[in-house]
Amino acid sequence: MINQSDFIEQLNNYYEVWQEYNNIYELWAKAHGLSKNGLLVLYAINEGENNCTQKKISERWLIPKQTVNMILRDFEARGFVKLSPMSKDKRNKIIKLTVAGKKYADTIVSELHKAELFAIEEMGIERMRRFNNDMTMFVDLFKKASGGRDE
Repeated sequence: MINQSDFIEQLNNYYEVWQEYNNIYELWAKAHGLSKNGLLVLYAINEGENNCTQKKISERWLIPKQTVNMILRDFEARGFVKLSPMSKDKRNKIIKLTVAGKKYADTIVSELHKAELFAIEEMGIERMRRFNNDMTMFVDLFKKASGGRDE
């Protein structure tokens, strides 16, 4: 019979894995001259094509707008991005990679994907699907238990 301490033990195991997961991305980013947030911003811009804004990055990756802004300033100073005012809302800017930025982002993102895809291939696609389904269930049940809050 499973008791409360078994559930707590599994929860603590989850916390350890979650921290290790975050740490691995932090270390990977650092080895490539970026912070984890810098990596996520670069990834978002690279994937966002012509529809990327600071607000979208902040909301998607849960990074404070001020942090995103600081990273964008650095990328702009390095010649990686160009920020252009939106036609409908001049306060918001569309973020686009420059030619140098696209080359840099493609290199970083392709190396990241290579490492991630190695892990998925080693796990197997069915196990990865199950992992994603289980995490989705955990998130849904946690939302339900906490009153259905998304934010």
